[in-house]
Amino acid sequence: MTDYEYIMAQCRKSHFIGWNDEELRSCQEVLPNLTREELLKIYCSKWVDDKLRQTVFKVLFADKVGKCEQRIKALDTDVLIEEFKDKRCGNIALIRKEMRERFKQNKGTDRRKVADVFNVSLKSDQQWVKSQIRKEQQKV
Repeated sequence: MTDYEYIMAQCRKSHFIGWNDEELRSCQEVLPNLTREELLKIYCSKWVDDKLRQTVFKVLFADKVGKCEQRIKALDTDVLIEEFKDKRCGNIALIRKEMRERFKQNKGTDRRKVADVFNVSLKSDQQWVKSQIRKEQQKV
């Protein structure tokens, strides 16, 4: 039985009775040894649940996910804000996370810029800024 066949057998079994933690771990450890085609088959299979699907995704796109995060962390705040405003860039969640971190670190004018952008963004962003300001006022 190949690694691919073993994983698919475990996925079918877990579909009905749930994952045994040891079996899930052994399947996750074998994933990097599979070909890209086999990984895609597993990812698209109806038998695979979210626990294993997330791990397959990370194995498939590990290099790209890491590079995006590094690029976003290296960007200047003004460039980050421009990308945040451009909703087509595809990295809005990562950019939002980085902007929140910069707001919390209180980097001078960056903090004000982030607050201004969040105040004209989604309601959840507006509420987040308000809650952060409230937290600071309670500390003082």
